[in-house]
Order: sequence, then structure tokens, then C-alpha cells
Amino acid sequence: GGQILRVSTALSCLLGLPLRVHRIRAGRSQAGLRPQHLSGLEMIRDLCEGKLEGGEIGSTEITFTPGKIRGGTHIADTKTAGSVCLLMQVAMPCVLFAASPSELHLKGGTNAEMAPQIDYTVMVFKPIVEKFNFTFNCDIKKRGYYPQGGGEVVVQMSPVKELSPINLTERGTVTKIYGRAFVAGALPIKLAKDMAAAAVRCIRKEIRDLYISIQPVREPDNQAVGTGSGIIIVAETSTGCLLAGSSLGKRGKNADKVGIEAAEMLLRNLKHGGTVDDSLQDQLIIFMALAKGVSRVKSGPITLHTQTAIHFAEQLTKAKFTVTKTEEDDPSKDTYIIECQGMGMINQNL
Repeated sequence: GGQILRVSTALSCLLGLPLRVHRIRAGRSQAGLRPQHLSGLEMIRDLCEGKLEGGEIGSTEITFTPGKIRGGTHIADTKTAGSVCLLMQVAMPCVLFAASPSELHLKGGTNAEMAPQIDYTVMVFKPIVEKFNFTFNCDIKKRGYYPQGGGEVVVQMSPVKELSPINLTERGTVTKIYGRAFVAGALPIKLAKDMAAAAVRCIRKEIRDLYISIQPVREPDNQAVGTGSGIIIVAETSTGCLLAGSSLGKRGKNADKVGIEAAEMLLRNLKHGGTVDDSLQDQLIIFMALAKGVSRVKSGPITLHTQTAIHFAEQLTKAKFTVTKTEEDDPSKDTYIIECQGMGMINQNL
């Protein structure tokens, strides 16, 4: 799958390990590399002046030989609605250990199916991942939707000497719930208002006493390519945890349904009692593996993506992960502690 490709290529680049990946997406209806995977690979190749063999659309095997990671400006363009957030996932760990600051111009879909929405990346992923002791700037120049994409995000980042471990084990209580329901292109703002209202009604059934603020927005025409709609809702807790639910609109799908889907996803993520939601769980693994010291994260049921990320992080780095079910507080809650003794990657370029 694409995720194995992203995790292993990023680690190959960081550790200077040559890599061969075969049977890429062999079980999918369109097997092999899709534009999004290929543009990610090409960006990593350029970032570290590496060599890539088998880098074409539909290829089911690649060989990658990394060089030295350098900063500077790099462009990755899927030329489709392929997710810019997945491009960011593969590049970010690498540029943290570059020799100089980087600016990544990522082009494609900003709000795509089967991938985090850019709003999730900015509202949830960014504040949490920065606890590893680095910062990045993410500027949404243009939003792009399925099928044509056309969005552009610019990520700026300075390298670090090493990453600090994180400890996210105290969930605290939910203090506020906020979000944005958006429409772009040919869709009326009424759709965004309907999504937001349906989401609020759904959350109110479970959580009565909290202020919920979901802004309906129409994306400016000069900042959005194509027509799209969707919603993201974030719950913030007293200990600074952020958990979210999101959903995308599509033709023939009722606006209320989109709002309710996002609200139900948020409520599911709140129910298990973890400090991270299902989408963030696997995205933290590579940073935990690279950090110096022991990281701990409390989560709900471990997703297949997380199991996969742990497996490949352990194969390629010296990091050691343990996953234990928590028994202490409430036996009805399905919560786990993901613990990692990180490899303590040091940036030799600094």
C-alpha cells in the first residue's frame, strides 16, 4: 500500500539505507504507483539527491538509493487530486534532518477522500506534532478538490538537531468544540450552514452543556479550484489534546448526512478515551521512532495503519515499540498505550 511506501522511503532517506519495494499496491484496482505516490517519491529523491529506479505510473517495483538530505525549495505536483497531505507526510521527517531550511510547494488535492484534509493537518496534526520540538508553517495558497485537484500548499520548515519525545497520556475533559463547514465553486453557502447545523444537532444528543462553534464558509473563488464541500469538527481538551471528525460532500450526498458523519466520527474518537484520534495515531509513529527518549501516547483501538507504521519503523530504525491495553480506569473503554523507545536520530548536518 501507499502508506508502506511513504514510511519506508522517508526512513530510507533519513538513515541512508538503500531500499527496494515490490508488489506496490498489487491488490488495488489500479495497481502500482499513482501520480500522488510518484510525485512523493520524486520529491524525496530530489531532497536527498538520491537515485530512483522504476519511478513511473503503474510501476509495482521501485529501487531507491538515498544521498545527503539538503534543504531548499522543492516542488511536488500530483497533477491530479492526489492528496497534498500525504505528500507532506513523506517529506516532513526528511526535511527536519536536512542541512538547511526547506520550502515545499505541494500541489494536488487539499481535501481528498482517503487522506487527511488540509484543515485537519493545520488544526490537529500541526499543534500536536510540534510537541516533538519543531515548528513548521503551512500556507494554503489554493484549495483543490476531486477530480481535478489544482490546490497548492507551501510548507516552510527549519531543520532540528534532534526530536524530543512526547507524552500524551492524560486526556482531560473536553473544553470546547469548534470547526468549519465549507463550500467552494458552484455550491451555495446554504449547504455549509446545513452541514454545520446537522453536526451540532448530532453532537448535542451526547454533549449538552458545551458551546459548539462550527463556522459555515464559502471559499473565495480566487483561492479554490473546482467545486467541493466538507466539514471538520475539532474537540479540544483541558490537557491540550485535539481530536477530530471530518467528512467530505459529494454529488448526490445530502448535506445533513455529511455533517452527521463528521459528528459521529468525532463522538467515536471521544468515546474511546484516548488522547489522539484514529487519523493522528499512525502519523505520530515515525516521529516517536526518530525522537530521543521514551514517547507515550494513549489511543483508542490500534488501526491497521498504525500497526503497519510500527512494523516498518522497527524494521528500519533501532526504535522499539510496545502496545499495552490500559486496564486502570474504565474496563469498558478500549484504550491502549503506545510506548516507544526512540532511536534518537541526530542531525549530522547541523
